[in-house]
Parts: sequence; C-alpha cells; structure tokens
Amino acid sequence: MGKKIKKEVEPPPKDVFDTLSIESKKAATVVLMLNSPEEEVLAKACDAIYKFASKGDENKVTLLNLGAVEPLFKLISHEDPIVRKNATMAFGIMASNSDVKKLLRELDVTNSLIARLVPEEDVIIHEFASLCLARMAVEYTSKVQIFEQGGLEPLIRLLSSPDPDVKKNSVECIYRLVQDFQSRAAVRELNVIPPLLELLKSEYPVIQLLALKTLGVISNDKETRIILRENQGLEHLFKILETKEFNDLHVEALAVVANCLEDVDTMQLIQQTGGLKKLLSFAETSTIPDIQKNAAKAISKAAYDSENRKILHEQEVEKCLINLLGTDNDGVKTAVSQAISAMCENLASKDAFGIQGIPQLVQLLSSDNEEVKEAAAMALANLTTANPGNASSVAEAEGIEPLINVLSAKRDGAVANAAIVLTNMATQEPLRLSIQSHGIMNAIGEPLQSTNSQVQSKAVLTVAAFGCDADARTELRNAGGLEPLVKLLHSRNEEVRRNACWAAVVCASDELTAVELCRLGALDILEEINLSMGRRNHFSERALDKLLDNNLSQKYSQMGYLSFSNIITDSFYDYGQVKPGVKLLSLEELSTQELNDRRAVILVNIKPPEVAITVEEKLQDLVYGRAVNLSPSSSFRKSSKEKTRKGKGKKEEEKPKEEEEFQIAPKIQEEVTLEKLPWLPPFDFILLDYIKDASKTILPLATTKEQVVALAQFVAGNMGGPIEKDKLHDFSWELHISEIKFEQKCNVIPIGKIKKGTFYHRALLFKVIADRIGIGCTLVRGEYTRAWNEVKLVDDSPQGITGLLLPPQVYVIDLMYQPGCLMKQGSAEADHYKLI
Repeated sequence: MGKKIKKEVEPPPKDVFDTLSIESKKAATVVLMLNSPEEEVLAKACDAIYKFASKGDENKVTLLNLGAVEPLFKLISHEDPIVRKNATMAFGIMASNSDVKKLLRELDVTNSLIARLVPEEDVIIHEFASLCLARMAVEYTSKVQIFEQGGLEPLIRLLSSPDPDVKKNSVECIYRLVQDFQSRAAVRELNVIPPLLELLKSEYPVIQLLALKTLGVISNDKETRIILRENQGLEHLFKILETKEFNDLHVEALAVVANCLEDVDTMQLIQQTGGLKKLLSFAETSTIPDIQKNAAKAISKAAYDSENRKILHEQEVEKCLINLLGTDNDGVKTAVSQAISAMCENLASKDAFGIQGIPQLVQLLSSDNEEVKEAAAMALANLTTANPGNASSVAEAEGIEPLINVLSAKRDGAVANAAIVLTNMATQEPLRLSIQSHGIMNAIGEPLQSTNSQVQSKAVLTVAAFGCDADARTELRNAGGLEPLVKLLHSRNEEVRRNACWAAVVCASDELTAVELCRLGALDILEEINLSMGRRNHFSERALDKLLDNNLSQKYSQMGYLSFSNIITDSFYDYGQVKPGVKLLSLEELSTQELNDRRAVILVNIKPPEVAITVEEKLQDLVYGRAVNLSPSSSFRKSSKEKTRKGKGKKEEEKPKEEEEFQIAPKIQEEVTLEKLPWLPPFDFILLDYIKDASKTILPLATTKEQVVALAQFVAGNMGGPIEKDKLHDFSWELHISEIKFEQKCNVIPIGKIKKGTFYHRALLFKVIADRIGIGCTLVRGEYTRAWNEVKLVDDSPQGITGLLLPPQVYVIDLMYQPGCLMKQGSAEADHYKLI
C-alpha cells in the first residue's frame, strides 16, 4: 500500500480504557473497521477509504476486491450523519470504476442514493450522492431504476442548490436520464425548464454546457419547445450567441435553436424580433466549423415545415447556404447540402440555388469524403426533380461524368441519389443522349446488383429512363444488365418490383431485348406475378404484354394467338404449342439440332443476310475475272434471280449456268482461308416472291373484302389448292414436310418451301403476307393442326339506305375447303371450320 492509514479510537466506557490510537498500513484492516459498531471508527474508516480511493483507479479496484463496497452501501443509510456523509463520499468516488458500478447495479443502490437527496441532508451528501447517480446513469439499467424509483424530482430540485458541484452533478445526471423518451416527458411535467434556464447564467462553463445539452435533448419534443418559448428561453439562447466570451457554448446553443425553429410560431417570433437575420449572419461570419454546421442543421430542421421555408426564403437563406458551401470543412459541406435538400421543397428556393449552388454541388461529387458525396448527390436529386432548368445546369457544370462515377460509390444513399439525378436529366433528349454517350448502361449494372432496396428501385428507374433508346438497350444487353433486372422482378419490395416491371416494359421495345428477357426467365416471373392478387400491378401486366408483343414467336407458341396489331416480321418461327413455364429455344438452337420426328419449325424470313450477300457479290466478281479481296463465308446461297416456282423448264434452263458458278466456288474456297461467321437464318426467296406478287395483284383491288378473298385464294393455290372435306385425310402434307426436313437436313424449314400445307401452314402464310401488304388480321391456333385467321370487314349498307356507317364484323376465312369463303365469327359454319 505504501502509505499509512491512521485511525484514533476512543474507548467506550471511561473506566476501562483511555483514548486508543490505531495505526494501520493495510487497506484490509480499514475495510474490516467498516463493520465496527463504533460510529467514530466507522466515520474515520469511511474517510480513510475516501482519501485512499481518490488516489487512483487501482486503489478503487483494491478496495473492491477487499469487499469494501457492501459495508459502505449499508453505511450510506447509517443513522449518524457523519458516518452517512463519509460513506456517501467514499461511495461516490468509487463509482467512477466500471467494475464497482457493475456491483452497485447488482446491489440495487439507487434507491438508497435517491433517499440521500432530501433537503434535510448535508450538501456534501447531496454532492456525492448525485455524483454517484450521474456516474451510474451511463448504463441503461440504472437509468430505468432511477426513473422508476422517483429520482428525477429530487434531482431537478437540486438544480437550485447553492452548491455548484451539486448543480453540476444533478444536471449531468438529468442529461443522461433524458436520453430516454420516458424521462423527457417526466421532466417536462416536473417543470425542469426554469431551473435549466437559470443554470445558463452560471459562472461555471461546465454547468452552462450541461444545461444546454439537456435543453438540446428535451427540446426535440414539441410540448417542451412550447414551454421553452413561454419561459423566454430563446432570449437566453440568443444572448449566449451574441456574447463572444461564450463562444465555447455557441455550438450547443445553436443545437437548441435548431430544434426550436421546427415550430412555425417560434420561427415567426424569431423573424419578428430580428433573431433569424442575426442567426444567418452569425452562421456566415463565424469561422468555427461546428457553429457553421449547427447553423445549417438548424435551417434543415426548420425547412421541414412549408411556412418555415417561406420565411427562410424571404430572409434569402439561399445566399447564406451557398456561401457556406465554400467552407473547407467536410462536416459543414454535408450539413449545408442537407439544408439545401430540405429547402428544395420551396420552388422559389429551388430556382435560387440553381445558378450558383449547382456548380459547387457538382464539385462535391468528387469529394474523397463519402458523406459529402452522398449529401451533394441528395441535394442535386432534389434540385433537379421536376426542374428541367436545374437539370440542364448540372450538365453545364460538367456533372454527368461525376454522377456516373458516384454510381459506384460506397454509400447506398449516394448511389441512389445519383441515379435519381441522371433519371431527372433523361427527360430531356439532348441530355439523355449525352449521358448515354458516357456509358450509363454499363455503369448502372453495379447498382442493379445492390442489396439495398432504395438503390435497386432508383437503378431500375434509371434503366427505364434510358431504355427508350435502342442503342441504350443494346448497351445494357451487351453489358449483362438484363440479368440483374430480371432478378429484381422477383423482389419482395413492392416499389422495387413495380419499377422493375416498368423497366421491363421499356426494355422489351425491340425483339432482340425481348427475346433475351424471355431467355433469362422474365416471362415466367411476370406470369407468376400476374397470378398473384397481392403482387400483380399495372406495370407487370403491361410488361408481360410488351414482352410477348415484341417476341411474337414466344407469344404464338405460348398463347396461340396473334392480334391485329401483332405484325409478323423476319426471323419469326412457329414452334408449335408450348406449356407455360417451358422456355422456347432460340432459332439458332433449333436449327443446329439433329433431325428428329417432332413437327417442323416453320420459319418466316425474307431478310437477306448481309454478310452472305457481300460474299456472293465478291464471288461473282471473281467468276467474272475481277480482282477483289474475298470476305470469309461458310456457305453460298443461290441467287435471288432463281425462281423455282415458275416451272420445271425455267429451272432446266438456269441449271447449267448455276452449276458452272458453283463449280468455281469450291476452287476459290480452297485458295482462301475462311473464318467462321455468326449464324444467320436462311433467306426465303419463294416467300419474297409471294409478297411481291401479292403486292402487284392483290393490293390494287378496290375493297378490303376483295383483297381478303384474293389473298385466301392465293395462299391456298400455293399450298396445295382446295381440299374436299371428305378427302382431307388423303392430303399427305406430313410426308411432304418430312421430305423438306430431310432435304434441308434441318428441323427448321422456310414457309416458302411448303407446297402442301394444312390449316396452320396456310393460316400462318396468310397472316405473313397480309401483314406485309397492310391487311389487318389475326392468327389463332386451334386444336392439333387447326389454325385460322380473323379479319374485320364492314358490311354493305342495307338496300335503300345510303351513308349509314355500320360497325365492322369479324369473319373467319376459309383457306382449305372453299378458299376465300368468309364465315361470320360465331356462326355454325365458322365453328365447324375450327373443329377437327
């Protein structure tokens, strides 16, 4: 121990011993003395322990290990005032040690300590009892105990104590207790505001600071702010702000003012008394970052109310905030950016920030501080929402590249807000194209894979905003962005799911993207969503329709129906009916399969492969002796001049020339190193001729009805002609199709190759040619081999009545038995045609 602890003990009865002096060098001996029945021994032992414990934390641990806490706990309630005082002093000083505090909680000492706060007790007892409570109030459990055992009322009473130490300990304990909302409500009822305001006049800065901190916490409650205003609390606060000597209190005073400014009545009062102007001037002229930061926070809190925003705008708060943006402190920049965001709810303020504020905010996007970056992005997001002028200002400030860079920032808030700004800018086509040129669709891939729902939601909206451009969709597709987009259709978050559906609607605007979305499973997910009453939404329904409308092969195979507006284009193929959930293989995958006994896949394609044409042209150049560089090709197709359907004689005439050309080709191939080209669907020369003939002979007809009848007869004529109903089973179209498959060595056959077609072949050819020459019709798949077309025709006006416009009627077209016969939809004749 090192130092002696001396004690003098008087003998109990005077006739036994004289005064006895006890000297001890060990703390253990003094701890034992705490169990003495003699009051003087107890008092001196407690005093000695207090002095010993005051020397350091190590001594407190020693006393703890010696078991001093339990007897001291008993002595703080001793009937002798001196013993009680000394025990309380020792108790208070030891409570600074965490291990001691743990034991105090176990012993439940708070009730005994609160009992020492009564007015009758000595001021020293008040000081150390409140000190012990303040130290214990750091822990949540002790806060609850002090609150439940009625500790707030005596603590608030001690705020008016003449002793500064008692005031300091009491206000510190209250400050810690009011961190809990129950205590905040309780202190309001106990009228804590007046004594706290009195403490602001204290000559001790630590007391003033603790009083301000306590006011800062309890003024978060509106009811407390009203009481504070009624007690002229704002006057006390502004006096502190106006006093330079109190500059160490300005930060906390501003925090209280910030809370008060949330109330419109307070804001109006401050404006009327000139306090608001002083506050803004104070914020601008101060060089202390914490003061500037708290001033900005005060504006932020006030700006959440629309009336307050009007008042702040009238005081030209925008100039103050723009000036503060130039402060060289990240905390200030963050707070100011947040204040700008809050003020953007006022349209006039939004315009005022645009000219000077946006360039500074754009610069902050490149800050090394992630919080600054996030706050600046949020401010820009609010500034550009529904404000094209500010969106243009961002572009003028060269903000596009920094915004795209922020999409890969570490903080989710920064990423989400950057996506919002880019989406806002995309409403203007020049800006959208400029952003697209910076690789937005490549950059958005990472946010799409975020686990944060806000980032996901804003990222898919960005995809929707830029996906209206074909080049952007191609970029997204090539960057692998469709896969995470499809995954987000599965999101449990309603907003993310809805926005992802909207993005799918936009992206499914072209066939390539629609096909890729289907390949990734978007179709199955959307069908599943639309079956659920809780998850289905307007966008999910639109997305499914759009996906199928731009992937007609999938739609016809799955739905068995193509509407009047579904125009069949090149590379369409009829695979046959597939069950829901079954993925349709691509045309290339089907073409590379080995021959099988499944039904043939019917292909529609009159788009000549550009590479093949280039190769053929160069081959012709070589045939005629012109020196050219041969482009690589894996196959050579016959010239489009060859028309196989014009008769055998014509074919025989062209055969020698054809053979001569193709004898030369292998020789050329032997001399040239060929490279593999991308797979391309075969070109259907015969179908092209059909369309040309129909355009020349059918399109000029006077009425739609005449065109429909003529086209039906044209289709039937090229697919085996009319078939008698009772001889339908003798029409060996299956064998013919098998022969074509064998000849082509492929399961995919061009529709023009079919010369003996049944219902579904003829109906498909009718729809293909009708779409090309402008005749509106549907394509409907029936059971087994049945399929038919529907057209809308306007009947002639009844005899004797002219100028009467009748609604169009739907007719089913006979393409098999009596080609060109029109059967009214719903009639027995039409129903029979559809049946097997």
